[in-house]
Amino acid sequence: MSEGGLIPAMVGMLAKTTAVIAGGLIAASAVTAQIARRNAAKNWEKWERPCGVCKQKGFYRCKLCKGKGTIEWSPMYDPVHINPCLCPTCDGYKVQKCLNCLGLGYIARPEF
Repeated sequence: MSEGGLIPAMVGMLAKTTAVIAGGLIAASAVTAQIARRNAAKNWEKWERPCGVCKQKGFYRCKLCKGKGTIEWSPMYDPVHINPCLCPTCDGYKVQKCLNCLGLGYIARPEF
């Protein structure tokens, strides 16, 4: 076999091996990150106190639209016609993120 055919074959094999190793490292990194996130969430629930405002859900009914998803709005002071508009606080989802716990469901204990 001539060197012209051997070199490209070796480069191709080296590229494939490098791709397999890099893919394995990326997959292992993703799995490790997921495990770390899960452990952090368990510790968070174990050591932090639950939020009493949202009852550990992280969200509650929108206070501006009262859970309707729309508000009545008119650009004039004395309205002739009132337009229903999408609620700017909840964007029509009818719930908003709890501002007490920032949507986590748990409140961090103060560090002294």
